Parts: sequence; C-alpha cells; structure tokens
Amino acid sequence: MSRSALKILARGVSAVAVATFAFAALPAQAANVFRFAFQGDLKSLDPYSLKESFTEGMQEAAYEPLVTLDKNLKFAPALAESWETPEPTRWRFHLRKNVKFHDGSPFTADDVIFSAQRVRAPGSNFTTNVPADAEFVKVDDYTVDMVLKKPNPIAIAQFPTWVIMSKAWSEKNGVVQPTPPSATSPSYATLHENGTGPFVIAEHQPGVKTVFKKFDGYWGKVESNLDEAVLTTIANPATRVAALLSGEVDWIDPVPLQDQQRVNASGTATVMAGPELRTIFLGMDQDRDELKDSSVKGKNPFKDIKVREAFYLAIDEDTIAKRVMRGQAVPSALMIAPALYDRGAEFKRPATDLKKAKELMAQAGYPDGFSLTMDCPNDRYVNDEAICQAVVSMLARINVKVNLNAQPKAKYFAKVLAPNYDTSFYLLGWTPSSLDSHNILYEIVGCRKPGDKSGRGGWNLAGYCDPKIDEIADKVEGETDKTKRDALIKEGFDVLNADWGYIPLHQQALAWGVSKKVHLTQRADNLLLLYWVSKDPQ
Repeated sequence: MSRSALKILARGVSAVAVATFAFAALPAQAANVFRFAFQGDLKSLDPYSLKESFTEGMQEAAYEPLVTLDKNLKFAPALAESWETPEPTRWRFHLRKNVKFHDGSPFTADDVIFSAQRVRAPGSNFTTNVPADAEFVKVDDYTVDMVLKKPNPIAIAQFPTWVIMSKAWSEKNGVVQPTPPSATSPSYATLHENGTGPFVIAEHQPGVKTVFKKFDGYWGKVESNLDEAVLTTIANPATRVAALLSGEVDWIDPVPLQDQQRVNASGTATVMAGPELRTIFLGMDQDRDELKDSSVKGKNPFKDIKVREAFYLAIDEDTIAKRVMRGQAVPSALMIAPALYDRGAEFKRPATDLKKAKELMAQAGYPDGFSLTMDCPNDRYVNDEAICQAVVSMLARINVKVNLNAQPKAKYFAKVLAPNYDTSFYLLGWTPSSLDSHNILYEIVGCRKPGDKSGRGGWNLAGYCDPKIDEIADKVEGETDKTKRDALIKEGFDVLNADWGYIPLHQQALAWGVSKKVHLTQRADNLLLLYWVSKDPQ
C-alpha cells in the first residue's frame, strides 16, 4: 500500500532525583531560554511509561519516532527517511544514516528492533502503538521490515508517538523492560534519557523542574532557535497566570477560563485557543462482582444497564459546558471528536432526564440510591476537578452519594491504570494517538482479558466488554474501503451507546498562554513540541 492510501486516517517518584549529562558541545550558558509551566508534573523520562499527551510532547524533544506528524497532522519522515509496502503484509523502513544518540553511539536497525520489543513488553503503556502481530526483521543496518500476519492499512497510525531507544544504552543501564506508570521506585530510564532528538535533558527533578538543552550533534535542522528550555510545575492556576503576565515564564497550560480575557488584554501575552481532539468522558466499573468503596455489598450496580443509563441521563453536560467550561467545550455523543469521524454527526446526545433516571434507579432496585467513590485528576484536563464536582452534585439528585477522590495526575494514573485498575467511577480524557476510531474501539472499549499481550482494552479502566465490538474493531483494522470502514465504525459505536457503556461529556478547548515574544505551533492534539518553539532574542 502506498503512503497516499494511508490518508484514510485524514486526518512520581517520591524522592527528588537529579540527572545531569555532560556534553562538551553544549554552551556554557544558554543565550536564548524558553521558560514554560504546566499544571501537572513530568514524572518519568521513560518514553514508554505514560501515554499522556503532555508527557509525549516532552519526550519528543529528546527522543524521535520512525514516522512523525507534521503541523497539519499528516505523516512525515523522522528516523525513517522513507517507507513503502512491497507487499500487503510487509512494510519496509529505510533508516537515516549518520544519526547519533546523545551519548554519541550510532543509531541503527538494531535499535529499532529492540524498541519494537520493549514497547510491547510488560510494563509498557504504549503496547498498541505497534501491531501485536508485527515481526521486525533486520534487512541491513539501515533497513528494517515490519512483517504482519494480515494486511493492516493503519499499521503505522500510532508510530508518531512510539519513539526509538538505544539498545546498548538500555542493556548497559538495566532498563530493557519499560517502567510502568504504577512503579513506586524510579528506574534509570525514569531519571535519564538517551535519544536522538534535538534536545538533551540536562537536569530532571520530577515534579519540580526539567531542563532541556540544544543538542549540537543533532542530525537535522529545526525551526527552534532555543538554546535551553526550562519546564516547571505550577499547580496553582492564579500563580501560573501571574508567572506568565510577569514574564517569569513564556508559556502556560492551561489558562484558566476565567483569566483568558485578562491575559489577552495584558499586552504581553495572548491565549492561543482552538478545538482539541480530546474527548472528556466518565467510566463505570463493569468488571468487578462487587463495586469497591460502595454502600452496595455483594454485587456491582454498574453491571445493570438501568443504572448506567440512569447515571448518563442524570448528568447535565449542557450545564457543564456552559457554566463549568464557560462555553469552551462542545458536548459529545461519541467517544471521539467529530473531526475524526465523518459520520459522527449522525449521533445525538440523549437529553438529561431526571424523572426517567430516578425511575431506572428504582427499577434496578436502588430507589434510595447508593454511595461510591469517584476518581478524578485535578491537574490534567481543563477544569477537571470542577467537572467532577459538578457530576457529584448532579448525581445527588438521583440519591447517589459520590465521594470525590481528586488527586494530582501522577497519583491518579498510578491508581487507575493497569495493572491495578483501582477505580469504580472515574473521569478521563482521550485523544486517539492514531487519530482514528479504531483506537477507541480497541484501547478504550476493547475487552480486557487476563494474559492478553495485544494491549486490547489497556485503557479500558471500566472493564466494559462486548465481544461483538471486538469483532467489529478487528474488521475496522483491516478494511481499506472508507465507506465500508465508516459503516463498521458506526456499528461499533451503536453497540456501545446501546449498552450505555461510557458517558462521553465533551471536547475541551485548547487554552495555551503564550508570551508575545514566543512563536510556536499549536496542533489539535495538544502536544507542545519544543523543536517548533522560537523566542525573540533578548
């Protein structure tokens, strides 16, 4: 299959640790420094540790994939300068020559084959970025074949967020296995990096500060004129805005909705806003026989479709979008942004109906409701904790008492992700890394099965399972006819919605605060990529 055919996509560690690299090529003092602040922290430098967009963007300053995305979210060469499919089940990648890792060692096919094994190994949060059935074969030092068991037109759809690691460096430092998000102690790869990217990470204090410096040995050219970039965590929204307006930092994310007008009127900074591809949604544990931390004993209310429908109908997303999100969110009827699925407009979100919700709860045997715990991050998405607080209030109207457990994202993800899946009810945001519906049907909705190494359902924290959707997802993966493919996707979403399997809320808006001295690219996938950041010299 040609590259044009691919366009069917169209598209914390508890202790503070410091890792310092000595590179003779680095300037003694940076001349042009970009200072930026995020509401959450950068916990791990292991590029297979956490599949989260801010972390991915930071990793891609130091590490590189075979295939990347350009400013318009189209495929572009990276460590693979070209690729083709000489036969339907074989993809051939021609690797760049004269590329060096930050430690000076050469990049070769051996590193690609190693990385393909490591990214699918236990502990990886990126197992589905590479097809489960793919075998990587070294043709020569700069040519690698990916051999599949069946044709797959979206086989490289998630390659842009799968970056390549050094085989020798990983073996030398005992990090052949990836570091899982739930790890309680850091590995060497958690605190150090050795990529081929345009920046080295010269200092890393998890949850405090990370320093990126220009890598003078980089193989290519970048738009960035930065000598150094310094990331700090500023959790408090008011403090974050104050740092931007005072010039202490050049970029923040997110700008609180209530402060956007003030930032735009400052004369020194502006809010870069636009639609994001991320869908914010709620999940309900449908796996355990007894719901954890609930007043209901001996059974799980969420196994009853009436309870799931009642929760859906009790949550007034229109009010959340208007009041909590101040109009900067688009209510969603699907688990994917409309921009990523042409038939998305055919789905309509059911109207809030408290009367029916109460009737359903009574029919399910819970006329007086029940109590449970809701897990929510408080430093990851726009107004995430406020959204959860609104949901708590709305469910109280049908006599459901929700105990809100809002935590920083490092603690939140460690709790709710594999292997624990320790949650009964939760809020999550998701941008499909393939920019395609198959990713939703496979990773978020697919059945979790013990011992399954394919990665299917890896982000299905709810344990929802309908084998029919798995069958549909497998057909979607191999279908090249767009009309047939879109029909299959619709069938999958129809099954999911009929099951009231999840509660989609909205697509949030991007809201970056940017100094007027800074020039950068904002993509709809919300990755801040330092190689597109420039700053007017001081």
